[in-house]
Amino acid sequence: MVLALIFKSCSHYRVDLVVHAAGPFQQTQNCKVLESAIQAKTAYIDVCDDTNYALRAKAYKNEALAAKVSAITTCGMYPGVSNVLAAELVRIAKCKNNEPEQLRFYYYTAGTGGVGPSLLASSILVLGEEAITYSKGNKIKYRSYSGMVNINFGKGIGKKDVYLLNLPKVTSTHESLGVPSVSARFGTEPFLWNWALDVIACFIPSELLRNRNKVQEIVWLLDPIVRSLDGIVGERVALRVDLECVGGEHMVSVFSHKNYSISIGTSIDAFALTVLEGSTQHGIWFPEEPEGIAIEARKLLLERAAQGTINFTINK
Repeated sequence: MVLALIFKSCSHYRVDLVVHAAGPFQQTQNCKVLESAIQAKTAYIDVCDDTNYALRAKAYKNEALAAKVSAITTCGMYPGVSNVLAAELVRIAKCKNNEPEQLRFYYYTAGTGGVGPSLLASSILVLGEEAITYSKGNKIKYRSYSGMVNINFGKGIGKKDVYLLNLPKVTSTHESLGVPSVSARFGTEPFLWNWALDVIACFIPSELLRNRNKVQEIVWLLDPIVRSLDGIVGERVALRVDLECVGGEHMVSVFSHKNYSISIGTSIDAFALTVLEGSTQHGIWFPEEPEGIAIEARKLLLERAAQGTINFTINK
């Protein structure tokens, strides 16, 4: 109903960009918002954090090209800003004649980061999927929320435990940037929630975890408890991107903010402005692809997204 009203208004008012932020995207079987944007010949971005949805959106590339529509999927903080940081690390490495060998994404959010039920639902739904990684070009799947490592996110965040998840930038950067080994890990706070997510992934059947209605019931039960703890742990958020090259060079980028809900909005704004300024070619792209965010536009996008950060470092 809301979607119909939005696009009906296109006949009366000029619409320059559609921003699809109505998650969770996990287990969504269609791309109706993207389809409507293409039919209306309107630029489009979304904040998708689901691998299957992102790949489904990419399949509309020919339709977008025919309609001369510019679109980018997975445009948030992570994925989104993290993808652009990875693309910059790979570009810098190649400028130094270094060959990228392994790309690792690490993410941390305190509680729900102030976002609430949508992030909680996404976190539970993705537990029903195996975590896809790539090792020397081979796709390898692990149990979701396994493979814990302790990572230092630097100033304002410190060391946090993070776990393997099936996140879209693993597949997209492996294919778009040509890095043979890629993985992504996520962790939250307090540590109790990490334990809870691990238990859910271990003992609740994946069929149940992929059922949006059942997961919503779980979210309704957990949300009051999570919100009560959110007031204690805060809304801090951080991402770290590590690139290792053949020969041993190790490059790191870090991006952290004290308020996830503010940072995600700033990141989406940065992508929206970049598309509106004409830096995106016709078609549907991932953020790391130069057709999506032109190489010369990456610096400004990252500067815009980094407003208010407590730590922002590229290529340390």
